[in-house]
Amino acid sequence: MRFSKLFTKTLRTAPKDEAARGAQFLLRAGYIHKELAGIYDYLPLGLRVLENIKKIIREELNEIGCQEVLMSSLQNPEPWQKTDRWDIEKMDIWFRTQLAAGGELGLAPTHEEPMTNMLKSYVSSYKDLPIYVYQFQTKFRNELRAKSGIMRTREFLMKDLYSYSTDEESHDKFYHEAEKAYKRIYDRLGIGGDTFQTFASGGVFSKYSHEFQTITEVGEDTIYFNEDKSVVLNEEVLNDEVLQDLGVKREELKSARAAEVGNIFTLREKYSAPLDLAFNDKGGSRKTVFMGCYGIGVSRVMGVIAEKLADDKGLVWPENIAPYKYYLVNIGDEGTKLAEKLYKDHEEDTLYDDRDLRPGEKFADAELLGIPYRIVVSDRNLEKGIIEVTNRATGETRELPAKDFSLSDLHF
Repeated sequence: MRFSKLFTKTLRTAPKDEAARGAQFLLRAGYIHKELAGIYDYLPLGLRVLENIKKIIREELNEIGCQEVLMSSLQNPEPWQKTDRWDIEKMDIWFRTQLAAGGELGLAPTHEEPMTNMLKSYVSSYKDLPIYVYQFQTKFRNELRAKSGIMRTREFLMKDLYSYSTDEESHDKFYHEAEKAYKRIYDRLGIGGDTFQTFASGGVFSKYSHEFQTITEVGEDTIYFNEDKSVVLNEEVLNDEVLQDLGVKREELKSARAAEVGNIFTLREKYSAPLDLAFNDKGGSRKTVFMGCYGIGVSRVMGVIAEKLADDKGLVWPENIAPYKYYLVNIGDEGTKLAEKLYKDHEEDTLYDDRDLRPGEKFADAELLGIPYRIVVSDRNLEKGIIEVTNRATGETRELPAKDFSLSDLHF
C-alpha cells in the first residue's frame, strides 16, 4: 500500500478524551476512528490487524475440529425468554429495537441461545455429537461505562465457540484441547509470556471457570499468582477455601492488574435444557446435550496488544498480526528508484511511505504505526552501497548490502 493513497492521516497529539496509551496511539496512527464513547470504526490498517488476529484464532480452532458459521446479530426474543435472559431486569445490557411490522428484536450480546436453538434442527442422535461450532460476530452490550479505548466497548468483535457433547467426560476432553489451543493463540499473538490461565468463578455450573488474563496496568481485574505462576486466580475467588483447594498460601501470592482476553466455561445443561436440545443415546433414552462456551474478544485483544507492547514512541506490533511487515521509506532520486522496485516486488507486505515529507516526519510515523521493519533507501546510503533496516521492537538498526537486496531474504 502506498501511504500517499491511504485516506487516513496520522495525528501529532493524542485525543483529550482517551486516557489509555494504546487507544491514543491507535487513534493517532489512524487504525481506528471514534464515533462515540465505546463505539469505534476500524480503518484500513486497523482492519488488517483484526483480520490477522482472526486468522490465527481460526487456524488453531480448525486444528482441534471446530467449524465456523456466521449467525445473525438480530435476536428473536423467544429462545431468550425460555432461558429467562430476555428480561431487562435480569440482563441489563440489551440493545433492543421495534420492528415496523410490529414486535421486538434485540442485538445479540452473546449467542448461546440462538446457536443452541439452531442446532435443534441438526441434532437428534448421539451419532450427531460432538459438535464444536464458532463464529466471529459483532456483539452489542449496553455497558454503563465504556473505557480504555477498544478494550471495553458497547460494540465489539468476538469469537464465540460453543461445544455440544453427549456427556461430561466427552466435554472435558474437548475443554482441555481448547485450553491448549488458547495458549497457542496467545503465544502466536505475541502476548503469551504475560497471559495466564486464571481460576475464576464457575457460577452455578462448576467449581471454577477459566479466564485468560494478560498482565497490564490498564486492566480492570486483579489477579494473584505464586512465584512460578503455576497457580493464578482472579481476586473474585480469593478466599481460604479456594487457596486450600489449590494448595497455596495467601502470603505466597503476588498481585497484578490484568485484562481478560479470553474465557472458557462449562455450561452443562444451562441452555440446552430450557431450549430442549436433546438426543437419543445408544439405548434409545432421551438425554440433554452437555454444553461449554469459549470466548475471545478479538477487538479487545487488539486493544490489549496495543497497550501492552507500545513504547513511548508508538505502537509495536508482533510480526504475525502487523498490518504490514515492512515500512519502506524513500529518500532522494536514486533511493526512490530502488524503493519503487522493492515495493513492486513485495506490495502485499509493504506500506510504502512515498509521501512528499521530510525524512524525520516519515521516521516518526514509522515508529507511531509500529510496523515491524523500517527499510530506508536513500541516496546517501546507496552511495555507500547499503540499505538501512531497523527493527521496531528492539530498535536495532543494521546496514545491509544494497547489491541484490531483497526483502524476502531479510532475517532479523
